[in-house]
Amino acid sequence: MAKKKLGEILIENKLISAETLNQALHKQGIKHRPLGQILEEMDVILEEDIAQGLSTQFNIPYLKHFARYDVENDALETIDAGLALAKQIFPLKIDNKTLYLAMANPLDMALQSELVFRLGMRISTFVATPEEIKLAIKKHYKTLQNQQSSNVQSILHIDANNSVLSAVQRMLDQHGIRGCQAHDGTEGLRLAVELRPQLIVTDIALPKLDGKTLFHALQEQQETAHIPVIALSSNPSTKEECELLEMGFYDFMAKPLEKDRFLARVKRGLQHAYLVLPVFIHGLFSYAGAINSC
Repeated sequence: MAKKKLGEILIENKLISAETLNQALHKQGIKHRPLGQILEEMDVILEEDIAQGLSTQFNIPYLKHFARYDVENDALETIDAGLALAKQIFPLKIDNKTLYLAMANPLDMALQSELVFRLGMRISTFVATPEEIKLAIKKHYKTLQNQQSSNVQSILHIDANNSVLSAVQRMLDQHGIRGCQAHDGTEGLRLAVELRPQLIVTDIALPKLDGKTLFHALQEQQETAHIPVIALSSNPSTKEECELLEMGFYDFMAKPLEKDRFLARVKRGLQHAYLVLPVFIHGLFSYAGAINSC
């Protein structure tokens, strides 16, 4: 039997009238946005009503008031706060190689597939409201950040040129950033897994293991896949920059390095590693329901 549409479920639960649904469908045809978001904009329904409707429609458990409960750091560390905010998701716990994940849009299969590939875990989803997810992110990632803030920020810099390594180390020392160094890709990969730095800066032209191969190796390991990586190149081109960014490098810089620009990129990379937004911009999280029809 075909699943009931979201609009039908909301009418059955006496949350909206048939007339209201027709008005929303008309607006949906013009604005091409999810039905739930349109109903919210019409101020005729609550986030919680939409989440419960999605739960009923697709038989996905609905979760509420989870922000108040403790969450282990190993779950929080699977997804950085920036991604959690952008995608309206929250990692609840890890159990038996399964990540239990609260999602405002539990039908975002592309995101789930990406997480399965990157983390090497199964994903078990729950429906939650964007507001509850925001509360959980604000509370738990702030706690995680406070725990980590006592640690000196650390960078792994990989370059075959000793003079470049020394120059970068001096810049980092002046700004209280701990730097560790590697002279080739193989050594860099070993140190990345062993030390788990907050940021990796690597030249592309490396002996033993070039920068691109190193990056692929980092992405394949759960311990290092989340670490942002900045690529450096002595012979930069627009083509190379585009290729590296499309591969997933966090940023790209040309050598020789200009001090202020380099430090600005490094600080931005470190911020990305443990990004927590203490103030949530009103309206940033419009409800991203997955339903494009009633």
